[in-house]
Amino acid sequence: MKTQFETALEALIDKLEGWFTGLVTNLPNIILAVIVLLSAYFLAKYTNRYIYRLVSKRVEQESISNIISKVASVAIVVIALFLSLGILNLDQALTSILTGAGITGLVVGLALQGTLSNTIAGIILSFRKKIQIGNWVETSGFAGEVMDINLKGFILKEADNNLVIIPNKTIIDNPIKNYSLTTRMRVTIECGVGYESDLEAVETLTKSTVSKTFKQIDGPEEVEFFYTEYGGSSINFICRFWIDAENSKELLVAKSKAIIEIKKAFDAHNINIPFPIRTLQFDNNLSLSVPEKLEPSLSKN
Repeated sequence: MKTQFETALEALIDKLEGWFTGLVTNLPNIILAVIVLLSAYFLAKYTNRYIYRLVSKRVEQESISNIISKVASVAIVVIALFLSLGILNLDQALTSILTGAGITGLVVGLALQGTLSNTIAGIILSFRKKIQIGNWVETSGFAGEVMDINLKGFILKEADNNLVIIPNKTIIDNPIKNYSLTTRMRVTIECGVGYESDLEAVETLTKSTVSKTFKQIDGPEEVEFFYTEYGGSSINFICRFWIDAENSKELLVAKSKAIIEIKKAFDAHNINIPFPIRTLQFDNNLSLSVPEKLEPSLSKN
């Protein structure tokens, strides 16, 4: 038993001595590999900023600049990793890693289909000219300013200052409305006037009020006015006009202002905007007397 213990102890000591000898022998290579990795880290950060500035001068889309700068920095880190493994004489380990990467990549690819789809969709969105950072868009039930387009998700800041992170794949698969592509929006106001109103005067007054409040362009973008129906308590109409706006908040502000000005104009000219009224009419007189109680008749056999 003692002999076996001494043999095992000697084997352990020999192993530790071998490791120590290998560490001392390869210490310069280890230090050099660490220096290469640290240098690559700082170089990647500098390259990221430099390429971003360089690309942003030639490309208007900020998302493209972000993608290209990140890819360049990742490439530097990967190259440094390969160099470090070569310095440490781990070429065989590197070959084994690359050989197993094919099978592992297939398994991981099947398991991460959603993540890979989002990554590819993020690259596609980054190169779309009609979707840029700073645009006001509406998609998938959310509306807000585009804050970032990256490989993980599509980030919107809504009007209430909340951030919404939407998967890139969802943006690709669903329609998207970009308010910032055009500098003009059409506002639609719905209202109704009483049946006693002069309809021609109402139309003229509404169009002139809107034209004074919002600058309009003659031609196809002039103020439009249409009566739509005989309502239950009013004759309803819509009024459509154009404003200079690039997001939905400006649209709401203009609509609110138009409603205020139209109401003021109608009040000044005694034009009634009726509210729904229900009239109950009774054509017969209701009897409030209590009917006489009928006594049951008894039959004799």
